[in-house]
Amino acid sequence: MDENVNREVIPIAVDATRRRKREAPKGRRVEAAALAEVRALLGDAPRRRDLLIEYLHRIQDRHGCLAAAHLAALAQELGLAQAEVYEVASFYHHFDVVKEGESPPPPLTVRVCESLSCELAGARELLARLPALLGRDVRVLAAPCVGRCEQAPAVVVGQNPVAPARAEAVLAAVLSGATRHPPGRPAAIDYAAYVAQGGYALLRGCLAGQRDVESVIAELEHSGLRGLGGAGFPAGRKWRIVRAEPAPRLMAVNIDEGEPGTFKDRVLLERDPHRFVEGMLIAAWAVGIDAIHIYLRDEYHGCRELLTRELQALEAAWPDAARPRIELRRGAGAYICGEESAMIESIEGKRGMPRLRPPYVAQVGLFGRPTLEHNFETLYWVRELLEKGGAWFAAQGRNGRHGLRSFSVSGRVAEPGVKLAPAGITVRELIDEYCGGMQSGHQFYAYLPGGASGGILPAAMGDIPLDFDTLQPHGCFIGSAAVIVLSDRDSASGAARNLMDFFRHESCGQCTPCRSGTAKAAELIAQPRWDVELLTELGAVMRDASICGLGQAAPNPVDCVIRYFPQELSR
Repeated sequence: MDENVNREVIPIAVDATRRRKREAPKGRRVEAAALAEVRALLGDAPRRRDLLIEYLHRIQDRHGCLAAAHLAALAQELGLAQAEVYEVASFYHHFDVVKEGESPPPPLTVRVCESLSCELAGARELLARLPALLGRDVRVLAAPCVGRCEQAPAVVVGQNPVAPARAEAVLAAVLSGATRHPPGRPAAIDYAAYVAQGGYALLRGCLAGQRDVESVIAELEHSGLRGLGGAGFPAGRKWRIVRAEPAPRLMAVNIDEGEPGTFKDRVLLERDPHRFVEGMLIAAWAVGIDAIHIYLRDEYHGCRELLTRELQALEAAWPDAARPRIELRRGAGAYICGEESAMIESIEGKRGMPRLRPPYVAQVGLFGRPTLEHNFETLYWVRELLEKGGAWFAAQGRNGRHGLRSFSVSGRVAEPGVKLAPAGITVRELIDEYCGGMQSGHQFYAYLPGGASGGILPAAMGDIPLDFDTLQPHGCFIGSAAVIVLSDRDSASGAARNLMDFFRHESCGQCTPCRSGTAKAAELIAQPRWDVELLTELGAVMRDASICGLGQAAPNPVDCVIRYFPQELSR
């Protein structure tokens, strides 16, 4: 067509209202009553994006759910799009998002742990019996591990743990109204008692120049202390790496502890919270930390009350100039937030999805700053190591290994619990010397050396030293030292089914190998006869292509059943 030809312009009628400036943003209009309620709940708290999850908890604690009107009001108050608020609220298991036109949940929720240790102790029977016993005004849900495996089966009534739980005890808790917070407080060493026993003297010495940073880090390196959350990275080396990064530097402490079979951090926190806090502050001094964020799992309501109280006592006794700012953050029910970068995303008020690496959190972590990330127990050991010397810690151990480990032991043993034992102890020694043997009438059959993701080994392999690097040749790892013991009344294939259901439920959904792989694996092993070739291929893809450790380690229990329990493949 000739470009010089005049084109006829056809006038189009345009609605005058479309030419006017939009009076309000797209999405749900904010209701004045809901906005007033949200503002009253927030009070004079800062309107920061990273506090979104904290404020969602406030709304849910007050109203029992997250209504659309409250989400819209919170979005306006924080200056966020409603979609941003909704995607975060709908990501976490403990938030009940009620859409327009939906009915709110019953006023009380009872969560029954269905993870492996609780399943062995009768959780399925509880799940079957409780709905009829408690009535329609109580919602009964199956829940992933709640961190009370030594007291299995565990039930959480509102925010009150009932463990070991029997149906009658759960009913009594519901009828008595003991549903918001645990009655009483853990018998922990408080601030005054800790100081009376010499607590914080080591920190004061560091701050006064009686110890220098180099000698403290060198002592930590000499001890051989490694991260006790699962990864096992040398603690002293991590301090050096982050210290070498430009300021300001931040710190994130992981007390999410969502790995089925793991409960050591809760038990140690309930006993001696300031030993952990002092170790945390020494690490902050050595690395040059400006602010600390402690991420505590939502199921630990009593621990949150305890830690809040003791941090307030510390802040009252120590001037601001002598310590970094400390913030306690509340998880919302997401196992994936135990992964360090997913935890950092959650602290920032986002969905807990792992980041691609590099960069690593030591360089670009919380709020884009170099971040020292540590597990609770790692910091718990700092004071004792520095007081007694790294050589003392390194001298502990068995079978050629060094150090001490806090083993979370559950399952078919007579005396489950947290057992402080030498690194390198075997599971047979652990059962016989620390757990009172097996339960009456049970014979040792198999064990999980490292929680849900650490694999499953037969009793015939019960003489392998339990430590970092000793289990990998057998397709397993120690992780956070969560040992679950199975007996001749159990099956490894049944355990694998329970664990894969857990992984499918807890996958964040970000990457296809994990999201689809865990679902497909769960379907395959639910069959009477396993397709070994397909499961092996699927496991390889998940390990090679998953973004984080959840998808990479999820095939371990299945692979172990195929390798060590072939007699069970047709059960």
